[in-house]
Amino acid sequence: MAYKVNGGCVGVEFLVMGPIENNVYLIDDGAAVFVVDPTCDARRIVSELGERAPEAIVLTHAHWDHVGAAAELRELTGARTIASAVDAPLITGERPLDPSHRPFSPCPIDQVVEDGDEVEIGATKWKVIHTPGHTPGSMCLFCDSAGREGAPVLVAGDTLFAGTHGRTDFVGGDPVAMAKSLRRLAELPDDTIVLPGHSALSTIGREKLWIRA
Repeated sequence: MAYKVNGGCVGVEFLVMGPIENNVYLIDDGAAVFVVDPTCDARRIVSELGERAPEAIVLTHAHWDHVGAAAELRELTGARTIASAVDAPLITGERPLDPSHRPFSPCPIDQVVEDGDEVEIGATKWKVIHTPGHTPGSMCLFCDSAGREGAPVLVAGDTLFAGTHGRTDFVGGDPVAMAKSLRRLAELPDDTIVLPGHSALSTIGREKLWIRA
């Protein structure tokens, strides 16, 4: 069952999937839909999309629980895949994963992005925010609500959660980089809806209280 998120400037639904309960987002601006971090079961995601054909698959970072179904979903739908320039070689298999990381099926990346880029999906532009800390190439996508009804939306991956942040003790993790990334996110508008990779949704206004403490 897909859960609906109310109040955002774009339509957001999410599925809770996989052994560590990932949030897999289906984001629809009325002109196009895209999928964020398909962890597993590509056919279930396609079923939840119904008649909607996704334009893109956004991969926030190169961990198995966020990209595990990306290759199959890309094959089933023809959607273009989007990932950061830093983590893309890990997702494609061009660069080997550290042995401590759980393997996954490599997935071609059709669009590589960097900090400050704008990604256009449907009628909406999303700003890329490079947020290293959980992985070197972790990224978030921000949709400003200017000219739209509803609050801004942040696709946060495993950088920012409700009340905490992503782990920095994995290979490639960096607590100093994470602190800097969180401070950047804390500058976003308070009413920004935070869509984390796991657990409960939140807002920047709620989370910046502990980020800045």
